[in-house]
Amino acid sequence: MNPDWYALYTHPRAEKKVKERLDMRGVTNYLPLHRAPRTWSDRVKIIDKPLFPSYIFVQCDENELYPLLHIYGVYRIVLYCDKPAVIFQREIDAIVQFLKLADSRPLCEGDEVEILVGAFKHVTGKIQKIKKKYLVLYIEALNSMVSVNIAGVAPTDRIR
Repeated sequence: MNPDWYALYTHPRAEKKVKERLDMRGVTNYLPLHRAPRTWSDRVKIIDKPLFPSYIFVQCDENELYPLLHIYGVYRIVLYCDKPAVIFQREIDAIVQFLKLADSRPLCEGDEVEILVGAFKHVTGKIQKIKKKYLVLYIEALNSMVSVNIAGVAPTDRIR
């Protein structure tokens, strides 16, 4: 039987570094990541962000859990009733399955997307055509079609 899963709370934005340190120690861990657009003043980039900010899951025996507090970036163990909170394997499996479904769904004609950069920033439109690097969107508020770079849009259901 496999050991239980537990959740560690990390310092802000330290999840990926903590994962690297856990990997170096040979600790089985899982950091659920999802792809999301990140907007800077001059560009938009799709990055991998933690699904649960400041959390990482580890699989180990309870007595192996407390030494993990000495890993730089780990803030504390998530507790429930003053004991480390056990996460069931079926819950980890559900997260994995959810992320597979979310990432495997490509953009399709008819999808609603939000423009992330340029003059139409934060305007939503419906995909009419998909080309190699561009989308043709119908913007209802303007009653017109516009062409935008695929990298400059995100599905409205994946933005927030």
